[in-house]
Amino acid sequence: MDKIEPSVAQQIARAASAFEKRRTGRAPKSVAVILSENTLVITLHGALSPAEKALAKSPEGAAQMREFHRQLFHDAADELRERIAEITGVKVREAAAEVEPATGTVVQVFSTGSVVQVFLLAHGVPAGSWSGSEPHGPAAAAPTARVAGKKGRPAVRSAAKGKTKKRP
Repeated sequence: MDKIEPSVAQQIARAASAFEKRRTGRAPKSVAVILSENTLVITLHGALSPAEKALAKSPEGAAQMREFHRQLFHDAADELRERIAEITGVKVREAAAEVEPATGTVVQVFSTGSVVQVFLLAHGVPAGSWSGSEPHGPAAAAPTARVAGKKGRPAVRSAAKGKTKKRP
């Protein structure tokens, strides 16, 4: 059987998941990767520990946990920046991380000098509802990939193709 090479988005999702596991001792439940022009956004879903979620229930605890993750990312991000450059062939100029304590989501942004606004929606938006013909409109936000682990066998989903494959 021929081995299927993972897409660039899938490689980045796997690298981000491995980075998070090395950095915190825990792998996220799933990873979403979005590339739009020169901005790469990596969202790590379910990345916080139960203790971090408990700490984040108070405003002071949430602020403390956010600052901890920002500093941790700042101190360790060079490794992931280098891996992204290896995968994409493009140097990463800027990187930042933000934590959403209520859901345990960590958003990592790698950009080449852009202002990035990230909005975490309460749930997904049906793909058929997106419209727009401008080159910078919502339809230009592909490619994406999602890596979600279940029972030790990650499912890899590429939104650009809409197919899910089980990995051995």
